[in-house]
Amino acid sequence: MGPLAGIRVVELPAIGPAPFAGMVLAGLGAEVVRIERPGAEPLVAPGHAYNIVRRDRTSVMLDLKQPLAVEAVLRLVAGADALIEGWRPGVAERLGLGPKPCGERNPRLVYGRMTGWGQDGPRSRTAGHDINYVALSGVLNAIGRAGEPPLAPLNLLGDYGGGGMLLALGVLAGIIHAKASGRGQVVDAAMTDGVATLAAAFYGYVAGGAWSLDRGTNLLDSGAPFYDVYETSDGGFVAVGALEPQFYAAFVAGLGLEQESLPPREDRTSWPELRETFAAVLARRSRDEWAQIFADTDARVTPVLSFAEAAADPHNRARSSIVELDGIPQPAPAPRFTESPAAVPRPPAPPGADTDVVLRSLGFDGDELDILLPGANAT
Repeated sequence: MGPLAGIRVVELPAIGPAPFAGMVLAGLGAEVVRIERPGAEPLVAPGHAYNIVRRDRTSVMLDLKQPLAVEAVLRLVAGADALIEGWRPGVAERLGLGPKPCGERNPRLVYGRMTGWGQDGPRSRTAGHDINYVALSGVLNAIGRAGEPPLAPLNLLGDYGGGGMLLALGVLAGIIHAKASGRGQVVDAAMTDGVATLAAAFYGYVAGGAWSLDRGTNLLDSGAPFYDVYETSDGGFVAVGALEPQFYAAFVAGLGLEQESLPPREDRTSWPELRETFAAVLARRSRDEWAQIFADTDARVTPVLSFAEAAADPHNRARSSIVELDGIPQPAPAPRFTESPAAVPRPPAPPGADTDVVLRSLGFDGDELDILLPGANAT
């Protein structure tokens, strides 16, 4: 089920954005075979999270240092539409699984590569994490409050938004091209590129003089008192997004204030006074009381929910945005499709659960299985 039904993807072992891309593709119906390293961490273990991003996959455990295991991957590649990998440049080539040998087995293959810095450039061979890639894109410098250091965001920007989602998009674009032309290609997805792409509008604002490089002073970065987060009487928070005049009017009315008694919001010198006023009023009631007051208005005020609260939120429940697998709430596949809806997600398979079946389907038997399976099950 799903719009990608019939698409086959091989996912080489990695962490972070590449597995996220595999989850996205699998959630939309692609058949994704994930290769696991021997000794891969279990799905649930002390000190380890339940690995949601492994769901919806076939799991094959192979020791890729064995030539026969490399051959097994190449046989999978021969019948696949795409391969995705998240290693540093040159690693796949050293293992014999780079674009050249894979392309020789399948000229229509889309070879998706996920890195932080990209396949070339002076930093391409160096290590990094999400925060480093976001920093180099110019985005990290813009996140934070005025007078404070840049705020390290969750790794949604680099790993997932500018990384894994970009890889999934690139792979799908490559598959469309391959089906039209009969030719595969390499997709070079770099988190630095992806994060910069996400920030396209802000590059434009800066060029047009509409955005200050002083963080926390602009319309959308906590600078504006009518676009910010405020603490409530119970220690909770509400998010205020009253940008447009009509929504601002509804916000002020919901607070029980008269707009005529407030300084004009267009005057940025009045923003500190407005912020102080809003903060004082919002601190008089609890988060949920304010949520109720603004529930049927266009003031654009919402409670700030935890992950657990988001799973129970009536709107999210009505749309089944959060589903439950093995008793664990997690996001449903997105977006939605009217003609080819995605299936309900399947829980992650234990690492290597499908190794024997997949190897036999690829034509391995006898002594070859004796070589591959003990290696697959090594710890």
